[in-house]
Amino acid sequence: MHLLLTIAAIYTASLAATLQSYPSATDVNPFLGKEYYANSEYAAKLDQTIAAFNAKNDGLNAARARSVKNIGTFVWITSVSSISVITSTVEEARAIQEKTGKPQIVELVLYDLPNRDCSGGHSGGEFDLTNNGLALYKSEFIDPYAKALEAAPDLTFAVILEPDSLGNLITNQEIPYCQAASPGYEEGLAYAIAKLQLPNVALYLDAAHGGWLGWDDNLGPAAAQFAKVVALAKNFTSKDAPVPKIRGFSTDVSNFNPYIANPRATYTEYSNSYDELHYAESLAPYLTNKSLPAHFIIDQGRSGLQNTRTDWGEWCNVAAGFGIRPITQTNSSLVDSIVWAKPGGESDGACGPMAQGKAAPSAGAWFEEYVENLVIYADPPLEPTYL
Repeated sequence: MHLLLTIAAIYTASLAATLQSYPSATDVNPFLGKEYYANSEYAAKLDQTIAAFNAKNDGLNAARARSVKNIGTFVWITSVSSISVITSTVEEARAIQEKTGKPQIVELVLYDLPNRDCSGGHSGGEFDLTNNGLALYKSEFIDPYAKALEAAPDLTFAVILEPDSLGNLITNQEIPYCQAASPGYEEGLAYAIAKLQLPNVALYLDAAHGGWLGWDDNLGPAAAQFAKVVALAKNFTSKDAPVPKIRGFSTDVSNFNPYIANPRATYTEYSNSYDELHYAESLAPYLTNKSLPAHFIIDQGRSGLQNTRTDWGEWCNVAAGFGIRPITQTNSSLVDSIVWAKPGGESDGACGPMAQGKAAPSAGAWFEEYVENLVIYADPPLEPTYL
C-alpha cells in the first residue's frame, strides 16, 4: 500500500482517536489549539526554489513549493550569535498572533553543547570543554536563551534539547571524544532543563531515532540516561523550587525514518522499532518505569520518500521527499505532534548522494537541487498554492 493511503487512513481514524489521544487538563499537549509558526526566513529561501521550477516551466511544483512557505518548521539556535534570532522570531510570531487572533506555537531547537556532535564532526560547536566551555555554555548561551523565552509569556514554545547528544552518550562511548564529552553533556543538558522551567515552554529531550536507540538492548540504557539527566536538573534550582520536568522526547530529528513504514525497510528486519511510531511504543514503557513522560514529537520533514537507503546508518542528504505535515491528529496517545524539525533544503554536510547531478554543500548551506527533490517526491503530495 502506498504511504499516502496509510496517512489517509490515519486522518480518517483521527476523529475517533481524538478522545483517547488528547491528554487531560492537567497534562496538556502544548500543540493543541495552536498554529505552527512558519518563519519568514525559511520561507524566503524557498523563493529561489519557486523561481527554479518556474524557469523549467514547471508551474505545478512551483506552486507546491509555495505551499511549503506556510508550513511551520523549527528554528535552530546553534550559537551565541544566533540567540538574537529568538527575538526576531518572537516579534514575527507575536505579530501574526495579534493579526490573526490565532495562538502561535513557536518551535525552537537548542543546539550548542560544548564538544557538540562528538561522533560526527559536521556540525562541531563553538564551545570546548577543555577551554571553560561548560561555564560559557551556561552563561553565554543557556541564560540568555531562557531570558528571551521568559520575556514572551504571550507565546507558547516547544523546544528540542540538543539533538543526538544523549544518543552519543548511550552508544558511542568507544569514541574517546564522546567519552570525554559525557559529563559536560549531562551537566549542560541538566542546566538547560532547569533554566527553561517556564509555564509557556514545553521541553522535549532528544531521543535520537528508532534505528539508533530503538534496538531492544538500547531501550533500557536510553531511559536510564534520560532519567539521570532530568534528575540532575534539580542541582540547578533553588531548594524550594519544584522538581524540574520535561514534556517529553523528540525523535527522528534531521533523519528520514517514516512515522509508519509501509513497507518496512529490509534493514529493519530484526528491530521492533522499525518506524518512529513503533519506536515510541517500544520506548514508552521504559520511560514510564523511570517516571518520565512518554510524550513524543516526531520529525517527518524529510520522511516522505521511503526505502531509498540501503542501510539505516545512512544519514547525510539521503534521497528524500517532504513528509507528513505538522499535525496533532497522530492516531496515538503517545505522540503530541508530527513536526518538521529539520528545515528541508539545509544540507547535512558535504556528503551523501548527489541531487540532480549536484554534490552537497557544507552543513547548513542551502542545497537547491535537494529541496527541489523534496518538493517533487513529497508524500503525501503537496497541495499547490497558486498566486
